[in-house]
Amino acid sequence: MPADRPIPHVLSIAGVDPSGGAGILADIKAMSALGAYGCAVVAAMTAQNTQGVADVAPVPPAFVARQIDTLFADVRIDAVKTGMLGQQPVIAAVAERLDHWQPVHFVLDPVMVSTSGALLLERNAIGTLRDALLPLATVITPNLPEAGVLLDERPVETVREMRRAAERLRDKMAYSGRRWVLLKGGHLPGSEAALDLLHDGDRMIELAAPRIDTRNTHGTGCTLSAALAALLPQIDDVPEAARRAKAYLTEALRQAGRLDIGKGHGPVHHFHAWW
Repeated sequence: MPADRPIPHVLSIAGVDPSGGAGILADIKAMSALGAYGCAVVAAMTAQNTQGVADVAPVPPAFVARQIDTLFADVRIDAVKTGMLGQQPVIAAVAERLDHWQPVHFVLDPVMVSTSGALLLERNAIGTLRDALLPLATVITPNLPEAGVLLDERPVETVREMRRAAERLRDKMAYSGRRWVLLKGGHLPGSEAALDLLHDGDRMIELAAPRIDTRNTHGTGCTLSAALAALLPQIDDVPEAARRAKAYLTEALRQAGRLDIGKGHGPVHHFHAWW
């Protein structure tokens, strides 16, 4: 980043994972590793570790809104990402306050299910996420199962179906300004590469990387969306920011075995370039 360009301030609105592999703690690590100052609004709390989610405790929607307003009133926020929001009233509160504050960059990670399979978004909240929050986003980062839920379809199973899903998701976003779908293909059956599609309604860009053979995949979606949010204010070019975010995650997966966290799906190594 040029020396005369201010360090970006990036906000994560998400849940807390005590193991540090996902949620706000993972977001702050990724943002810090990529040269951004991370801020956080707690939208949910969980009791979880690398083996699964034992319980979820929501944060009152009014308090989530109060956190957002208090932060924006004082701190310049250059980008926002949302992760686990959990409940319909919280999603509605976040959507209303982001619509008010209008961040330049808003990366929406529609977190629905954890790596261990636990449901992290109530079913009655899906419509609010799709109708109130998604239209505000500048980039959305669903995986294939999440895309199927957002489109009310089965998860896609081929690259051709991925392309059609990316187009349909883009149609659900606002038409004003730059809006992108980053459809993550990690769940694509039989694929030897980790293929993502980036689509803005015109361009369809393939982002491919080697598939890393590791069980340490906890928080990969959180990390990718946080990395993208951290890079957008520094690069201001979505395709290039997405390429760098994916490269960062790929290396974090490759180096994840250097950590020894828990007995289940361990986290990626956010600070692989540092220690």
